[in-house]
Amino acid sequence: MKTSWQMALADSFTKPADLLAFLELDEIHRPEFRQATDRFSFRVTQSYAQRMAKGNPHDPLLLQVLPDVRELIEHPNFANDPVGDLKAAAAPGVLQKYQGRILLITTGACAIHCRYCFRRNFPYDGNAIGKQQEQNALDVIRRDRTLNEVIFSGGDPLVLSDERLGQMIRKIGEIPHIRRLRIHTRLPIVLPCRITTELIAALTATHLNSVIVIHANHPNEFNHEVSVALRTLRKSGMSLLNQTVLLKDVNDDTDVLVGLSEALFENGVLPYYLHLLDKARGTSHFDLSTEEALKIYRTLRKSLPGYLLPKLVREEAGRPYKTPVG
Repeated sequence: MKTSWQMALADSFTKPADLLAFLELDEIHRPEFRQATDRFSFRVTQSYAQRMAKGNPHDPLLLQVLPDVRELIEHPNFANDPVGDLKAAAAPGVLQKYQGRILLITTGACAIHCRYCFRRNFPYDGNAIGKQQEQNALDVIRRDRTLNEVIFSGGDPLVLSDERLGQMIRKIGEIPHIRRLRIHTRLPIVLPCRITTELIAALTATHLNSVIVIHANHPNEFNHEVSVALRTLRKSGMSLLNQTVLLKDVNDDTDVLVGLSEALFENGVLPYYLHLLDKARGTSHFDLSTEEALKIYRTLRKSLPGYLLPKLVREEAGRPYKTPVG
């Protein structure tokens, strides 16, 4: 039997025309919707859609998820694997880029399909941790005693069941040299009903220090339901950080980014990274030049105390750390 959050996930918009009808917008660009969604499928939760302004085709939340004809334009600097995930594979579904940390692709599923996603072209078949790949992944972690942190990524780890998450966390916790667990997720923002008592029990039934890294890009993504979800996570004892992607026409504005940092802190989340766009094929219309990003960031630095200022970075394939910009 499905739980309430699973039913909410199943009730997501999966056709652009249905979302536009909900937002009282004309169904525009129908051919490009079909072509763009053939390349990268469409999914938006009802919860996230309810925070979009009806009648506004330029709503910053809508722009993050609406297919665009510009996704079909090929650019030489935009690739299927922009950050070198496949070259960093230590085993199927296991990525090792940085010293002391290892990342598990726990699933290819997400609650929302952001059009700028850097893994929109990732070949999840054969490169995610299913039950058959799990033992091999655990063996890789056990053998490397230089590791002290395991990262759950995806897709989105929180689309997994509480039982599955609990089993994985328990097995990671049995490896003596692992001290921290980090979970990267967008669900507290786009499907806040996922943060249930049962999920909290699964996440906290471990001696590991746990960090939840959420992904919010705009202050309009916050409402009462999101606030409750984030505060519930915070009260459980987990550290909360946020990663933002700098996106043209969405959040390339100092006032918007200041509002985002303030909203995060009010909900117990520290701004962590402000990423320049990872140049995934089909995402060029979201890109800002380094010069444009630095201009925004210099003003942002003047507007925020240091603890609310995210680090401006880009990820470069083969580098042993995120590269600071400027």
